[in-house]
Parts: sequence; C-alpha cells; structure tokens
Amino acid sequence: MNRREFIKQGAAAGSLLLGGSMLTTGCARDLRNQLVQLPDPVQLTEPPAGGRALDPVGYQILFYASLSPSGHNSQPWTVKVEGPDHWVVGVDSERCLPVVDPDNREVMLSLGAFAENLVQAAAALGKKAHIQVTGTSPHDREIFQVALSSQSVQKSDLKALVSRRTVKNGLTSREIKPADVTAFESAAGEGFYYFPASSSHARFMAEAAVENFRRQCDNDAAMAELAAWTRLSDKDARSHRDGLTTDGMEITGLSGWVVRHLMDVSDVTKESWRKKAVEKTAVQALEGGGWMVISSPDNSVPSLIDAGRRFQRMALLARSRGIGIHPMTQTLEEAHGKQQIRENHDAGMIPQFMLRVGYVHPYPEPVSLRRPVEWFLV
Repeated sequence: MNRREFIKQGAAAGSLLLGGSMLTTGCARDLRNQLVQLPDPVQLTEPPAGGRALDPVGYQILFYASLSPSGHNSQPWTVKVEGPDHWVVGVDSERCLPVVDPDNREVMLSLGAFAENLVQAAAALGKKAHIQVTGTSPHDREIFQVALSSQSVQKSDLKALVSRRTVKNGLTSREIKPADVTAFESAAGEGFYYFPASSSHARFMAEAAVENFRRQCDNDAAMAELAAWTRLSDKDARSHRDGLTTDGMEITGLSGWVVRHLMDVSDVTKESWRKKAVEKTAVQALEGGGWMVISSPDNSVPSLIDAGRRFQRMALLARSRGIGIHPMTQTLEEAHGKQQIRENHDAGMIPQFMLRVGYVHPYPEPVSLRRPVEWFLV
C-alpha cells in the first residue's frame, strides 16, 4: 500500500465514523439550494417525450412531489402527462433496488410519499388531486393515476414539503411528549405505534437494526448496490442529482471534505467502510427517544401506497415538533429480520416503517438532492 492509499483509507474510515464532528462550521455547504430550485418563470417550451407540456402549476406540483423520500434516494417515480389535468405515475425499473428491495415494497412506499406530497402541493396551488391506484403488482410499470380539478386554495404548508428531511445524528434521549405522539398518530392514522427508548420493543428494534445491518454489510451484492447509488464527489452529485451524497449521509465538515476528495465509490464496498458503517449504526440505534412503527393490513399495492402517504403526513410534521426521524429499514429488508418479526408478533402485524425518533436542536436544513421534473417525465 502506497502512502496516498494509506492516508486515504485511514482518513476516510475515520471520517465515516466521526461524521460531522470535525470542524463542521468551517466547511459550510449548500449544494441542495444550488441544485434543487423551482424555476422562475416555470414554463416548459417543448412537450416531454410521450406526453404533453405541463402548465406552470402542474410543473410546480410535480416539483414539490419530487421532494419525497426514497430508498438510497433513487427517486424511482415516473410521470406520464396524458393531459393538463391527467397524469399517470409509475415506476422507473432502472431506479429500483433489486437486492435490498426485491419485492418493490419500498418503491411502493416511496410512491405513496410522492402521492401525498403531490396532493398537498396541489391543494396549496388551487388544485384538488384525486389519486386512483390502478397497479395490482409492485412490479407494474404504472401504479396510480392523478386527476386534477380546480378548487380554492387550501391550507397546506409548502415550506414543510421543502424542509422535510431525514435526521440520523444528534437525536436526544428525551421521551417523546404525549402531545407530539398524539399529533403523529393523528397524521399516520390506524397502524401507528410509539415505543419509548426504555421499552423492550424499542430495545428489540435497536438490536435488530444493528444485527440486520451487519448482515447487509456482509452481503457483497447489497454493498455493490449501495455503492452504485453513492455520490461521493460533487461532480457526481451535480451530474446525477440523486443517490447518497456525503451531506445526505451526514458526513460533513472536514470529514466530508476528506471523503469527497480522497475516496471514490469503490471504497464503499471495502472492509474498512463496512466496519465503520456498522459501528456508526450501532451508536445511532441507541440514540433517540424511542421508535415509531407504521403498519398496514397487507402488502397489496393500495395498502403500501396508503402506508407511504401516512408516513409522509407524519414526516411533514416532524420539523415543527423538533423531532428527527430516521427510518432504519434493515430489519424489514433482510430475511433474518423478517423472521424475527414473524416470531415476535401476531400474523396480522405487518410493519412497513421502523423509525428511530428523537428531539433534535438545532434542526438541520435539508440536503438531499432531487432530479429536475423534466428528468422523470416519460
């Protein structure tokens, strides 16, 4: 190993574990605001392939819809514009995660979150969006249709759509206040559960998250899939506008600089990265004020879309409540984790989200990137 390689591996591995603790304030970045902007004026001059030109309001609605979360930030949605008030939302098979999500369960949840953002954005812009789920399999190309109609502008917080983010670090151990639990439960509806950090259920979820993440890190195919969606350099981030950036992984400050400039995506599959990732996950799993679970009655497409919408309604409240939400999905992805759930719960308990939650201050700004609307029109 030459001197540069030694420095690279040592510094980068340490940076992954330290995250944003090294000189964070000295290396401020704002890549999200540089790349994720609503054009003004909003106007598509050429019809998108396979559809008709969007009017400015339609473009804005889809911009806000695209701010919804997805596994590895793959942004697996497509939109076919059948007419100004008729869209078809589907799946981009090139943006699915066949290793960790072979059933497209998480893809459906992401499209559910996309649908919720779309409905709320439409309401704020004087449109009523009716969602009709037409897909019968998570692997269908077309999943739901959107019909827009005019209405008076409704109360809907566009700022919440823009500012929502996942928070992985800095969650305090204070138990979530009853009023906040009630607010989340009201948003998520039936199938919502909160388990304080001191509860046996919370301890089980924390331990299972680490154990199943360790198994995932031992899976070369899963790590190769992760590497394919990792954008370490700013050049890659600007080019793709998707995936996991250093900012999105909360590797910031000097640590982020080291990773962006001294590493490449091939390092993600190396043993040093895997080891530090497991160590960091083990620390994170023990932080926070507990865990929240959103379940569904089954794994049908309508139920998964609904679960994604319910999660997003809850997630859009998080910043106003000062609560960070970190989905830790490994237990729901790994065969071992699924077996653990079957052994510890009744058959009717089908969790779709396992969320580590906790109060955080100051609340960080959003950092994950998004592709322009034109890029997902088909």
